[in-house]
Amino acid sequence: MKAEIITIGDEILIGQIVDTNSQFIGQELNKIGVSVYQITSIQDDEQHILNALKEAQERVDIVILTGGLGPTKDDITKKTIAKFFNDDKFIEYPEVIAHIKELFQKVNHPFKEIQRYQAQLPSKATLLKNNFGTAPGMWFYENETVFVSLPGVPYEMKGLIINEVLPRIQQQFKLPFIMHKTIMTYGQGESTIAERIEDFENNLPPYIKLAYLPSFGRVRLRLSAKGANKEILERELNEKIEAIYQLIPEIITGIDDDASLEKRVGELLREKKQTICTAESLTGGKIAASLVSVAGSSAYYKGSFVTYSAETKINLLGVSKNTIENYSVVSKEVAIEMAKGAKERLQTNYSIAVTGNAGPTTDHNDKSVGVVFIALVTDNKVVVEEFNFGQPREKVINRTVSKSLEILQKEIL
Repeated sequence: MKAEIITIGDEILIGQIVDTNSQFIGQELNKIGVSVYQITSIQDDEQHILNALKEAQERVDIVILTGGLGPTKDDITKKTIAKFFNDDKFIEYPEVIAHIKELFQKVNHPFKEIQRYQAQLPSKATLLKNNFGTAPGMWFYENETVFVSLPGVPYEMKGLIINEVLPRIQQQFKLPFIMHKTIMTYGQGESTIAERIEDFENNLPPYIKLAYLPSFGRVRLRLSAKGANKEILERELNEKIEAIYQLIPEIITGIDDDASLEKRVGELLREKKQTICTAESLTGGKIAASLVSVAGSSAYYKGSFVTYSAETKINLLGVSKNTIENYSVVSKEVAIEMAKGAKERLQTNYSIAVTGNAGPTTDHNDKSVGVVFIALVTDNKVVVEEFNFGQPREKVINRTVSKSLEILQKEIL
């Protein structure tokens, strides 16, 4: 089964909002065995919508639209869909009007006649009850293709997908199983990993695919399998994962998104009943944010110093003014003093400090853009490393965060 998601709204095309609806719908469809073939974003234009519907019908079995179901003049999706199905008869649903009135009464908002339009659906549509908003969803089935129209408000759309759309799709179609397993790796690029597991990848069966999902300092390896027998797929995927573990064991932190490096570091610190703090310059608190994104991080994370200027490094962390004058703020000497100062003040087992040039300027020091120093101080050891993460600014900052956590994990282990 193939599906296409069509998001309607000029606000998406001009970048005013991010299309999170497609991400959610794609994930949920995949869970029940429906593959998303294409995602399309279009403007609030009748002909554009009609063309998109016609083209999608030729490509896929299920078409899901979001947006354009409001009561105002710029919301034209309902009338356009009716035109697509040559349906000029609209039916008013009293239960929808009662639901809208109830919602408005809860917030002391008067019911206006313009809202009545939302209770009127094309005669060929099946009503999909929206428990969280005023615009119901619509289900059409024509020429062996399902068309679903949903409101664009995310929490309303999610409720309709879970409570109405997915159960109907599962009831109407015989679906395969689609399964994914994602291995989290750190410290090597995708090309290096691809070379190391080339023979493994070349010998995968046709129903199992491998995808490389790189980001700053980390690469996710996603194995996807599709078939009629769930047990066989699970067994095959587990065997393939074990094979990858044997090929690249030292860079794997675990399976799926729960195996993020920050979570793995947290687990190690909790197991050893140890604590950590951070002192950050160029990253502006992003290492701290990564660590505290893990539930339960208060058990091991004590706090952070964001010392973006030389003055705050001196005043908050006790970095020597002479050290800065002799070596500049971007230096291993300053990184070490930052880490030691944070550790002394917060009394932790580990302390990470970073200083560097994220760009686009070098802020009056002799190091080039992209140069970063990462220092790690423990109860009995000092580790400091220099890196050049290049450009642009975002890349330097994110790679600094990933490399800091990687160094920390290695030292804890």
